[in-house]
Amino acid sequence: MVKDLQKVLCEEKELTNNIIRENTAKAIKKCADLKAKKVAVSYSTEFNYGGPAILGAKISDYRFDKYKTKKDFHIEELYLSNVDENLVQKAIVVADSMELSRNLANEPAAYATPSKLAQIAQNLEGIETTVYDHNQIEQMGMGAFLAVAKGSIEPPKFIHMKYIPQNPKKRIAIIGKGLCFDSGGLDLKPANSMLTMRDDMSGSAVVIGIMKAVAKLRPDVEVHGIIAACENMPGMGAYKPGDILTAMNGKTIEVDNTDAEGRLTLADALCYACKLNVDEVVDIATLTGACMVALGTAASGIMGNNEEFINKIIETGKISGEKFWELPMWQEYRDQMDSDIADMKNTGTRYGGASAAGMFLKEFVTDSVKWAHLDIAGTAFLEKPQNEFYCKGSTACGVRTLIKYITE
Repeated sequence: MVKDLQKVLCEEKELTNNIIRENTAKAIKKCADLKAKKVAVSYSTEFNYGGPAILGAKISDYRFDKYKTKKDFHIEELYLSNVDENLVQKAIVVADSMELSRNLANEPAAYATPSKLAQIAQNLEGIETTVYDHNQIEQMGMGAFLAVAKGSIEPPKFIHMKYIPQNPKKRIAIIGKGLCFDSGGLDLKPANSMLTMRDDMSGSAVVIGIMKAVAKLRPDVEVHGIIAACENMPGMGAYKPGDILTAMNGKTIEVDNTDAEGRLTLADALCYACKLNVDEVVDIATLTGACMVALGTAASGIMGNNEEFINKIIETGKISGEKFWELPMWQEYRDQMDSDIADMKNTGTRYGGASAAGMFLKEFVTDSVKWAHLDIAGTAFLEKPQNEFYCKGSTACGVRTLIKYITE
């Protein structure tokens, strides 16, 4: 057993956060296979390994077994030696936030409804949360968001979480796509494509996880967590191809496809965020199958209106172990969505879909605000285990990177 673990842990010579996190994850997986209840991890180095080791262990040991009568095996105790306790405690906060995000995205849609997300957000300690109902959303002029929600019996909820310290050095809004179930609407998805559509609220789960961590880590940054939560269903009131919607900023949208619904909810959320007097806005969403085709499960797409801001997130991701690849935002992608009867359509051609979606969202961002769009369609939810790091299901992609970006 010891030799096996030594082989696992000594594959790399140079120690970095990423190597320690991944190798610890491999060791924990091996120990779990051996049914070891208590595990001790130590690296013979002056490198502060405690934080990444905790993250690796917690990520690897995660299983969503809430609904199983026979629970999966979990490591009961983990011992670390010669570590920085402050870094360990921060890593535990991040790991717990990831666990919350993963649990929410793994929950069936019957549980993780818009109302349930609102309730969870309201119960976060240290966070001030306001939840707007249908009438209030309508009064704010969020016609694009409300159109998506029309076909479901579940009422929409617009959730605004706030963490406001004294004298913040900057202000940032994080928007998470909150499609608690996406059937495709009247442009119905094939049955197989609906099997995991409970994960279409992964972006909102990430935002809730981030706000939980922010309340505990208390950075000198003002943080707003925003979710436009609803379901996209083909009910009797469902919005239809050809409908004209009016977003919060007054721009009109011709519905070309009801299965391009996430960008409609994000459009109004972006308009709302830009009115908060923030310096930066990030939206994170399982937005396009095109991004999955382009980047697979290895990296998330990133786009935006400020290269410095985009590069900061990419570099932070490298340190936290999450890959982001910048995709182009050119006028040609916007031209695909020209409409004869409205300001734009909600889809373009079948080509360049991820960039076209980014250009659509840009229409709802104020030029004075730095904005980044993270497309996590391929990285948020895994159809099979990835290496020995993630099990099948939700990954909470974005939690580590955005917490690090906000707090450091």
